Amino acid sequence: MTRIISATVERWPVAGAFVISRGAKTHVDVIVCTVGDGVYQGRGEGTAIYYEGESAEGCVAAIQGYAGPLERAALLTHMPRGAARNALDCALWDLEARQAGVPVWELAGLDAPAPLPSAFTISLGKPDRMEADARAAAARGFALLKCKLTGEGDRARIAAVRAGAPDARLIVDANESWHAMDIAAEAAALAALGVEMVEQPVIHGQEDRLAGVRAPLPLCADESCHTRADLDRLGDFDAVNIKLDKAGGLTEALALAKEARVRGFRIMVGCMLGTSLGIAPAALVAQGADWIDLDGALLLAEDRDGGLSLRDGLLQPGTLWGGAQ
Repeated sequence: MTRIISATVERWPVAGAFVISRGAKTHVDVIVCTVGDGVYQGRGEGTAIYYEGESAEGCVAAIQGYAGPLERAALLTHMPRGAARNALDCALWDLEARQAGVPVWELAGLDAPAPLPSAFTISLGKPDRMEADARAAAARGFALLKCKLTGEGDRARIAAVRAGAPDARLIVDANESWHAMDIAAEAAALAALGVEMVEQPVIHGQEDRLAGVRAPLPLCADESCHTRADLDRLGDFDAVNIKLDKAGGLTEALALAKEARVRGFRIMVGCMLGTSLGIAPAALVAQGADWIDLDGALLLAEDRDGGLSLRDGLLQPGTLWGGAQ
């Protein structure tokens, strides 16, 4: 019989600092869940969605207190979305794959995963700092950069990033900071600098601010999109950013990606800060996505053994999660 063996909090230091409009992080606390049947064990990792009030300790308590059936389908109705459900769901996927002796991608009916051209995040900073970071990222082989913005001085920041990485593709994450701005005009100015997509310009819950906006770039819902239930109110967005912690696991993330495509949304797959144990399941959802932003483990000072590796700007599959390799 499958049971929850453990749920713990682990702290991993960030390489330097990860800075967005909401503040800076020097470490990330992740939730690690282990399930087993007495023979095999599976693990999953989640990162608390802090801007929704989650904490790592609260997520651990939610896993430890879970009393419903230990089945992935049951989690969708017996546990709310979020990082706790993500860690438990991914642990169950890992366990089932090991029990079956096949990789998770095969268990899920997917094609074998290919190396991914992930974006690398340029943290929010002064233009000269962001220019230097962009130059360093391009030198490491990253062809897509995701720039964090704040709603003030963003054009100068992107001009600096473009100077530092003239050949890179650029996307930007406004982190809800453009709500009071002329979104179409700001997007047009960034488009002239080669930006190809804007993520979450408005505050979650105020998506009607986009009604009638004719931006020259695709607008992507991040904080506004968690699960399939959100798609009905996202008609003014062009794309959705799928994250396993927001969706509450690989099960819902795969379903969300499928439904979003049917409705004509373009797909971005992102992540929170975390180790490769949390990134590996997202890499399955990211196959064929329009934009991929799975650098969460690359932003840490160190990663787990067997984690995803970077070669020629591509994320290569690791071996620490997903059953048989």
